[in-house]
Amino acid sequence: MATISSAQPFAYSFPPGKTALIMIDMQRDFMEPGGFGETLGNDVSLLRAIIPGAKLLLDTARAHGIPIVHTRECHRPDLSDCPPAKRERGEPSLRIGDDGPMGRVLISGEPGVEIIGELAALPGETVLDKPGKGAFYATPLGDILKSWGTTHLLFGGVTTEVCVQTTMREANDRGYSCLLVEDATESYFPEFKAATIDMIRAQGAIVGWTATAAEAASALTLADAAE
Repeated sequence: MATISSAQPFAYSFPPGKTALIMIDMQRDFMEPGGFGETLGNDVSLLRAIIPGAKLLLDTARAHGIPIVHTRECHRPDLSDCPPAKRERGEPSLRIGDDGPMGRVLISGEPGVEIIGELAALPGETVLDKPGKGAFYATPLGDILKSWGTTHLLFGGVTTEVCVQTTMREANDRGYSCLLVEDATESYFPEFKAATIDMIRAQGAIVGWTATAAEAASALTLADAAE
Protein backbone atom coordinates (compact mmCIF):
# COMPACT_ATOMS: atom_id res chain seq x y z
CA MET A 1 0.00 0.00 0.00
CA ALA A 2 1.29 3.45 -0.92
CA THR A 3 0.43 6.40 1.32
CA ILE A 4 0.71 10.13 0.64
CA SER A 5 0.82 11.43 4.20
CA SER A 6 0.80 15.06 3.05
CA ALA A 7 -2.28 14.71 0.83
CA GLN A 8 -5.19 17.01 1.51
CA PRO A 9 -7.48 17.00 3.42
CA PHE A 10 -5.73 14.01 5.03
CA ALA A 11 -3.52 11.08 4.10
CA TYR A 12 -4.41 9.15 0.94
CA SER A 13 -3.57 5.46 0.73
CA PHE A 14 -3.82 3.45 -2.46
CA PRO A 15 -2.81 -0.05 -3.61
CA PRO A 16 -0.61 0.36 -6.72
CA GLY A 17 -1.88 -2.89 -8.20
CA LYS A 18 -5.46 -1.64 -8.11
CA THR A 19 -4.79 1.96 -9.16
CA ALA A 20 -5.08 3.58 -12.59
CA LEU A 21 -4.12 7.01 -13.90
CA ILE A 22 -6.67 9.00 -15.91
CA MET A 23 -5.07 11.79 -17.93
CA ILE A 24 -7.79 14.07 -19.25
CA ASP A 25 -7.79 15.85 -22.63
CA MET A 26 -4.16 16.95 -22.98
CA GLN A 27 -4.96 17.80 -26.60
CA ARG A 28 -3.28 20.17 -29.03
CA ASP A 29 -6.51 22.12 -29.51
CA PHE A 30 -6.60 22.96 -25.79
CA MET A 31 -2.88 23.19 -25.05
CA GLU A 32 -1.11 24.73 -28.05
CA PRO A 33 -1.01 28.25 -29.50
CA GLY A 34 -3.32 28.47 -32.49
CA GLY A 35 -5.62 25.80 -31.12
CA PHE A 36 -9.31 25.94 -30.29
CA GLY A 37 -8.65 27.10 -26.72
CA GLU A 38 -6.71 30.11 -27.90
CA THR A 39 -9.33 31.01 -30.52
CA LEU A 40 -11.78 31.32 -27.63
CA GLY A 41 -9.58 34.02 -26.14
CA ASN A 42 -7.78 31.90 -23.56
CA ASP A 43 -4.13 32.07 -22.53
CA VAL A 44 -2.94 28.54 -23.31
CA SER A 45 0.41 29.16 -21.61
CA LEU A 46 -1.40 28.61 -18.31
CA LEU A 47 -2.17 25.05 -19.36
CA ARG A 48 1.26 24.37 -20.83
CA ALA A 49 2.85 25.26 -17.49
CA ILE A 50 1.71 21.92 -16.06
CA ILE A 51 3.51 19.81 -18.68
CA PRO A 52 6.44 19.01 -16.30
CA GLY A 53 4.10 17.90 -13.53
CA ALA A 54 1.98 15.85 -15.92
CA LYS A 55 5.10 14.26 -17.42
CA LEU A 56 6.36 13.33 -13.95
CA LEU A 57 2.98 11.78 -13.17
CA LEU A 58 2.99 9.75 -16.40
CA ASP A 59 6.59 8.64 -15.90
CA THR A 60 5.81 7.62 -12.32
CA ALA A 61 2.78 5.57 -13.34
CA ARG A 62 4.79 3.84 -16.08
CA ALA A 63 7.68 3.07 -13.76
CA HIS A 64 5.38 1.44 -11.22
CA GLY A 65 3.18 -0.49 -13.63
CA ILE A 66 0.08 1.63 -13.08
CA PRO A 67 -2.15 1.48 -16.18
CA ILE A 68 -2.91 4.77 -17.91
CA VAL A 69 -6.02 6.01 -19.72
CA HIS A 70 -5.59 9.09 -21.91
CA THR A 71 -8.85 10.78 -22.88
CA ARG A 72 -9.63 13.08 -25.81
CA GLU A 73 -12.79 15.13 -26.14
CA CYS A 74 -14.00 14.85 -29.71
CA HIS A 75 -16.96 14.02 -31.92
CA ARG A 76 -17.80 12.05 -35.02
CA PRO A 77 -17.32 13.91 -38.31
CA ASP A 78 -21.09 13.99 -38.88
CA LEU A 79 -21.62 15.46 -35.36
CA SER A 80 -24.20 12.76 -34.61
CA ASP A 81 -22.83 12.48 -31.05
CA CYS A 82 -22.69 16.24 -30.46
CA PRO A 83 -25.93 17.65 -29.03
CA PRO A 84 -27.00 20.92 -30.68
CA ALA A 85 -27.11 22.52 -27.23
CA LYS A 86 -23.38 21.87 -26.88
CA ARG A 87 -22.39 23.10 -30.33
CA GLU A 88 -24.61 26.19 -30.34
CA ARG A 89 -23.87 27.46 -26.83
CA GLY A 90 -22.41 30.95 -26.47
CA GLU A 91 -20.84 33.09 -29.16
CA PRO A 92 -17.41 31.61 -29.91
CA SER A 93 -15.47 32.52 -33.04
CA LEU A 94 -15.31 28.81 -33.88
CA ARG A 95 -17.75 26.04 -33.06
CA ILE A 96 -17.30 22.28 -32.83
CA GLY A 97 -16.94 20.96 -36.36
CA ASP A 98 -15.79 24.28 -37.87
CA ASP A 99 -12.52 24.46 -39.77
CA GLY A 100 -9.80 25.85 -37.52
CA PRO A 101 -6.02 26.22 -37.48
CA MET A 102 -5.68 22.55 -36.48
CA GLY A 103 -8.41 21.07 -38.65
CA ARG A 104 -12.05 20.69 -37.79
CA VAL A 105 -12.57 21.66 -34.17
CA LEU A 106 -12.88 18.68 -31.79
CA ILE A 107 -13.55 16.19 -34.57
CA SER A 108 -12.10 12.70 -34.33
CA GLY A 109 -9.05 12.20 -36.52
CA GLU A 110 -8.21 15.89 -36.86
CA PRO A 111 -4.74 17.17 -35.84
CA GLY A 112 -6.08 19.32 -33.00
CA VAL A 113 -7.57 16.32 -31.22
CA GLU A 114 -4.17 14.62 -30.83
CA ILE A 115 -2.46 14.58 -27.44
CA ILE A 116 0.52 16.94 -27.30
CA GLY A 117 3.84 15.31 -28.08
CA GLU A 118 5.32 15.79 -24.61
CA LEU A 119 2.51 13.75 -23.03
CA ALA A 120 1.64 11.35 -25.85
CA ALA A 121 0.46 7.84 -25.08
CA LEU A 122 2.96 5.02 -25.36
CA PRO A 123 2.16 1.74 -27.14
CA GLY A 124 -0.20 -0.35 -25.03
CA GLU A 125 -1.71 2.60 -23.17
CA THR A 126 -5.42 3.21 -23.56
CA VAL A 127 -6.55 6.26 -25.55
CA LEU A 128 -10.25 6.90 -25.08
CA ASP A 129 -12.32 9.33 -27.16
CA LYS A 130 -15.25 10.84 -25.29
CA PRO A 131 -18.11 12.97 -26.62
CA GLY A 132 -18.90 14.58 -23.27
CA LYS A 133 -17.15 16.30 -20.41
CA GLY A 134 -17.09 13.22 -18.20
CA ALA A 135 -14.99 10.26 -19.30
CA PHE A 136 -17.56 7.67 -18.21
CA TYR A 137 -20.34 9.06 -20.41
CA ALA A 138 -20.83 7.09 -23.67
CA THR A 139 -17.42 5.37 -23.35
CA PRO A 140 -16.21 1.93 -22.19
CA LEU A 141 -14.16 3.44 -19.34
CA GLY A 142 -16.22 1.75 -16.62
CA ASP A 143 -15.79 -1.67 -18.20
CA ILE A 144 -12.06 -1.09 -18.74
CA LEU A 145 -11.49 -0.20 -15.09
CA LYS A 146 -13.55 -3.20 -13.92
CA SER A 147 -11.48 -5.51 -16.10
CA TRP A 148 -8.33 -4.19 -14.40
CA GLY A 149 -9.79 -4.60 -10.91
CA THR A 150 -9.29 -0.88 -10.27
CA THR A 151 -10.40 0.64 -6.97
CA HIS A 152 -8.33 3.86 -6.86
CA LEU A 153 -7.78 6.56 -9.48
CA LEU A 154 -5.15 9.26 -9.93
CA PHE A 155 -6.15 12.23 -12.09
CA GLY A 156 -4.39 14.87 -14.18
CA GLY A 157 -5.48 16.89 -17.18
CA VAL A 158 -7.48 19.87 -18.35
CA THR A 159 -9.46 21.74 -17.56
CA THR A 160 -9.67 21.30 -13.81
CA GLU A 161 -13.18 22.63 -13.31
CA VAL A 162 -14.76 21.08 -16.40
CA CYS A 163 -13.69 17.67 -17.74
CA VAL A 164 -11.42 16.73 -14.83
CA GLN A 165 -13.89 17.57 -12.09
CA THR A 166 -16.80 16.02 -14.01
CA THR A 167 -14.93 12.74 -14.42
CA MET A 168 -13.85 12.72 -10.77
CA ARG A 169 -17.43 13.17 -9.65
CA GLU A 170 -18.56 10.39 -11.97
CA ALA A 171 -15.83 8.15 -10.54
CA ASN A 172 -16.74 9.08 -6.96
CA ASP A 173 -20.35 8.05 -7.58
CA ARG A 174 -19.10 4.70 -8.88
CA GLY A 175 -17.17 4.02 -5.68
CA TYR A 176 -13.61 4.86 -6.73
CA SER A 177 -11.25 6.61 -4.32
CA CYS A 178 -9.83 9.53 -6.30
CA LEU A 179 -6.76 11.74 -6.03
CA LEU A 180 -6.27 14.88 -8.12
CA VAL A 181 -2.62 15.70 -8.82
CA GLU A 182 -2.51 19.46 -8.39
CA ASP A 183 0.50 20.28 -10.56
CA ALA A 184 -0.75 18.02 -13.37
CA THR A 185 -4.04 19.86 -13.86
CA GLU A 186 -4.90 23.42 -14.84
CA SER A 187 -7.60 25.84 -15.94
CA TYR A 188 -7.60 28.87 -18.20
CA PHE A 189 -8.90 30.61 -15.06
CA PRO A 190 -6.62 30.07 -12.03
CA GLU A 191 -9.40 30.99 -9.63
CA PHE A 192 -11.53 28.18 -11.06
CA LYS A 193 -8.77 25.65 -10.42
CA ALA A 194 -8.41 26.86 -6.83
CA ALA A 195 -12.16 26.68 -6.25
CA THR A 196 -12.37 23.20 -7.75
CA ILE A 197 -9.58 21.90 -5.53
CA ASP A 198 -11.39 23.32 -2.51
CA MET A 199 -14.66 21.67 -3.58
CA ILE A 200 -13.06 18.29 -4.24
CA ARG A 201 -11.44 17.96 -0.83
CA ALA A 202 -14.12 19.76 1.21
CA GLN A 203 -16.08 18.01 3.96
CA GLY A 204 -13.57 15.23 4.46
CA ALA A 205 -12.66 14.51 0.81
CA ILE A 206 -16.28 14.50 -0.36
CA VAL A 207 -15.11 13.98 -3.96
CA GLY A 208 -11.45 13.09 -3.41
CA TRP A 209 -7.99 14.04 -2.27
CA THR A 210 -5.26 16.25 -3.74
CA ALA A 211 -1.48 16.06 -3.74
CA THR A 212 1.48 16.87 -6.00
CA ALA A 213 3.13 14.64 -8.59
CA ALA A 214 6.31 14.52 -6.51
CA GLU A 215 4.36 13.39 -3.44
CA ALA A 216 2.69 10.61 -5.43
CA ALA A 217 6.05 9.52 -6.85
CA SER A 218 7.63 9.45 -3.40
CA ALA A 219 4.78 7.39 -1.95
CA LEU A 220 5.10 4.79 -4.70
CA THR A 221 8.87 4.59 -4.32
CA LEU A 222 8.56 4.06 -0.55
CA ALA A 223 5.88 1.41 -1.10
CA ASP A 224 8.17 -0.47 -3.49
CA ALA A 225 11.03 -0.28 -1.03
CA ALA A 226 8.87 -1.72 1.74
CA GLU A 227 7.94 -4.84 -0.24
